[in-house]
Amino acid sequence: MIEAVGLTKRYGAKTAVHNLNFRVRPGAVTGFLGPNGSGKSTTMRMILGLDTPTAGRVTIGGRPFRELPNAARQVGALIDAKAVHGGRSAYHHLLSLAQLAGIPRSRVDEVLGVVGLHGVAKQRSRGFSLGMGQRLGIAAALLGDPQVLLFDEPVNGLDPEGILWVRNLMKRLAAEGRTVFVSSHLMSEMALTADHLIVIGRGQLLADMSVQDFIAANSAGFARVRTPDTEPEGREKLTAALVEAGGQVLPEPDGALRVTGLELPRISDVAHDTDVRLWELSPHQASLEEAYMRMTQGAVDYRSTHDPRAGFQPPAAPGYAVQGGPAPVPQGWNGPAGYPVLPGEQPNPYAQQQPVAAPQPPQAPQAPLPPQHLAAPATPPQPPAGAPAVPAAPSAPADLTKRDTEDAR
Repeated sequence: MIEAVGLTKRYGAKTAVHNLNFRVRPGAVTGFLGPNGSGKSTTMRMILGLDTPTAGRVTIGGRPFRELPNAARQVGALIDAKAVHGGRSAYHHLLSLAQLAGIPRSRVDEVLGVVGLHGVAKQRSRGFSLGMGQRLGIAAALLGDPQVLLFDEPVNGLDPEGILWVRNLMKRLAAEGRTVFVSSHLMSEMALTADHLIVIGRGQLLADMSVQDFIAANSAGFARVRTPDTEPEGREKLTAALVEAGGQVLPEPDGALRVTGLELPRISDVAHDTDVRLWELSPHQASLEEAYMRMTQGAVDYRSTHDPRAGFQPPAAPGYAVQGGPAPVPQGWNGPAGYPVLPGEQPNPYAQQQPVAAPQPPQAPQAPLPPQHLAAPATPPQPPAGAPAVPAAPSAPADLTKRDTEDAR
């Protein structure tokens, strides 16, 4: 088992990880999620003794990594698949690791077979593709037959067959009672592989729960209802009837209705009683990706400036487009990512931030105002030369946003 207590790491004035507390238990695949720059790699490096915590501790089986006897036989890790001497063959790279840890030579052939690199075992690793390098890194992690395994983006560069193999491998390792800790940005793979999730943002713990609980806590199921596009009056009639029946209705950008608070059979009965035809009536359960985006939307450091409301935004719908500007958000949708707030959804403190205002359409120029009506300058006036300097306001504590070293990721 891996256990972190008050784990903190600072690089000068920058804080990469702040007061992390979690446990990674054996017998399950635990996913480690978070945006770029959230501190995942720094946390994994501290687990492996590559970085020293500024405060707190992290242990494996109750002991720090550096105090484990013959750690290579107890802990296997894939942190950087490129950390291989390019002049060595796959076989000799693994053999050197085995000899350092006192592992029999026969084990090298075994793990080469497990990862499917027997055919290229004598080739120098500098000619390996990204996917082959990943397989070699996984082989190195498995070399000592350890009980604790850490993988950082293990499917990076693998083809679909390789991704399926890694998925089944991690499940099998966990089924054998091992501790499997996997960091990844591929939500689809985590949904298929992980049993438990640890999510961090800006170096702080956001969630520590099962995949099912995580999705339920950060989303709400709803029914998607669509009426004929040629009968807008029927859509309005059905909306009023559903609200009267106790449902909550939100218009979606593509013209459908998002209904919560009513079961599908009840929605069907209401439509039948109001004599409204339905083109669609389907249930919707949030995916892990959608739940993750809701949870972490306020903890993302790097956003594109192309979209003024950057985030996981619903597509624009016909009829909503405004010439010369973006499509407005339908009534009931809000938040920086354009998500509707649904009944039953738990509030997320990282998502409680003001959305960026959408650009306004250009207005006709107005006559200039007289000088006495001009607005005050946006920046405070500078003191005249020779005047005593006014002390600046005290800076905030070391922030948890930007990092100035590559290790603080």
